[in-house]
Amino acid sequence: MTEIERALEDIAEVRDRLAGVQRFKGYSAIAAGASGIFALVAGVVQAVLVGTPHTPNDGRIYFAIWFVCCAASIVVNYSAIAHWFVNDATARERWQTRTVGLTMLPSIVLGAALSLALLQAGLFAPLPGVWFACYGVGLFASRLTVPRGVIPIAGAFVLAGVGLLFAPPQLALQFWVNALGFGLGQIAIAFLVARDV
Repeated sequence: MTEIERALEDIAEVRDRLAGVQRFKGYSAIAAGASGIFALVAGVVQAVLVGTPHTPNDGRIYFAIWFVCCAASIVVNYSAIAHWFVNDATARERWQTRTVGLTMLPSIVLGAALSLALLQAGLFAPLPGVWFACYGVGLFASRLTVPRGVIPIAGAFVLAGVGLLFAPPQLALQFWVNALGFGLGQIAIAFLVARDV
């Protein structure tokens, strides 16, 4: 083994140790799992109320269902972080909470702004693509603080988002698309968070 190879191995080891120290302990497997269940329930609600949206009114109902699902998920996850912050965090972890809270925020704000713009324009088919892609980008932004197994899930969300942006509306707006994507994705993240504790 050459000196360069040893130096590269040392750098990789330091990088792994830093990643372990940066891992955020305030994520809640229960909150992530609840978000997944919210998505599965929202899919059932969509199937019952509108199925695949065909009219502007159906599109607005579709948007409202998934907006409520997203808002509930954000509230549950950020509330879990706040609870942990108040009850369990050390001083260093409290400092880290600000960073964690902000890593997802740009993708949430962008996703909300694009969603409202599409809603205002009466364009519903691109919504799932925007939501999947923005969430995947947010997960990538959090990559230093989430369990490593979340990175492939983030990649899957981004790829699904890009694919859904170009999918025909009759596919992109199906009740099972968001339900399975966000439902199973969040449940998988919950499993990874629980395993990482």
